[in-house]
Amino acid sequence: MLPAADEVTDAFDPVEEIPHEEDRGRFPVECGLFVVESGPKAGARYGLEAPITTIGRNGTADILLDDVTVSRRHVEVERVGDRYIVRDVGSLNGTYLNRCRIDSGELDDGDELQIGRFKLVFFHGTGA
Repeated sequence: MLPAADEVTDAFDPVEEIPHEEDRGRFPVECGLFVVESGPKAGARYGLEAPITTIGRNGTADILLDDVTVSRRHVEVERVGDRYIVRDVGSLNGTYLNRCRIDSGELDDGDELQIGRFKLVFFHGTGA
């Protein structure tokens, strides 16, 4: 049974759940941040502190996205100075940056990265 239009639900609202300053402050100032906007892990936050962050379905991935739409080794995010470069590492379903399929691309604040059925929003420079 669906809730009535005026009932409050626990549904995830991406507009309400985008990180605010206190969430961003949990990571180093110069650190990039992914927020899962949609998919099974909606609302999860991941700091990109390592020189290379791996994302995929393999249990050894730095960011584990356990869904059949995600390849075991799907993407790598490389930190180069204050820039972040995302690279598809041979995924089956592809990687999309702002709804365009890519092999690689530079992440900018507010970019949307789609990996399988997960949509991650990138925030650059997380602290004050």
